[in-house]
Amino acid sequence: MERQEFIAALVAGGCAGMCVDLTLFPLDTIKTRLQSQQGFYKAGGFRGIYAGVPSAAVGSFPNAAAFFVTYECTKSLLRARALSAPHMEPVTHMIAASMGEIVACLIRVPTEVVKQRTQASPSSSTYQVLLATLREEGVRGLYRGYRSTVIREIPFSLVQFPLWEYLKSLWSRRQGHTLYSWQSAVCGAFAGAVAALVTTPLDVAKTRIMLAKAGTATASGNIPLVLYEVWKSRGLAGLFAGSIPRVTFISVGGFIFLGAYEKVRGSML
Repeated sequence: MERQEFIAALVAGGCAGMCVDLTLFPLDTIKTRLQSQQGFYKAGGFRGIYAGVPSAAVGSFPNAAAFFVTYECTKSLLRARALSAPHMEPVTHMIAASMGEIVACLIRVPTEVVKQRTQASPSSSTYQVLLATLREEGVRGLYRGYRSTVIREIPFSLVQFPLWEYLKSLWSRRQGHTLYSWQSAVCGAFAGAVAALVTTPLDVAKTRIMLAKAGTATASGNIPLVLYEVWKSRGLAGLFAGSIPRVTFISVGGFIFLGAYEKVRGSML
């Protein structure tokens, strides 16, 4: 991967991340409160809809930049080695997206923990939540839910990115030239909506684990146990709690995120 491509992926990824996270933050707050254990209204309802936004603002640029740099580097490396054949493209995209998520989650999870705890208790500020987490659980508390986040994000990326790349190549072949950034954004919106819907139960588990009190069974991060508890108490509706704002958020977010990425990257290259 050339230096110019590396810088383009870094800047374009970071800009795309900030655009989507800050634009659609209220939908993310609603989704978190719908999934929280205490229920939507006790978690704040529609009050303080921007609670936790400083955490998202700080983490969105480096998080998205880390993902796309890893994604593009891995794609370039795999294509140069064993997976250059056209029929292997989906496998290349799956591996690259998975590696991107593992690296990005090192930045995403601490910001997500602070953000979601602030969203679920809007009477506390982002700074107060950060200090409380460090005081009660140390740095490990900021990585509560790392495994569940990765387990959620990898299946999500395994669906979203191969589907996004496939839709782009299909549309490009049909019209006979490279897609415009808005067309890439439309493909991203559709791919994101499909991936968001099928991975909602994993997102519910991740939210419950991050919001649970330290020392409880939920806080231990046992995903099958958390999913079973949700199923037992709230049934199928509980497993898909927040699916409408999540699908809306990620569909619109996919349009902005992948469209902005393609636009910025294309202009830099």
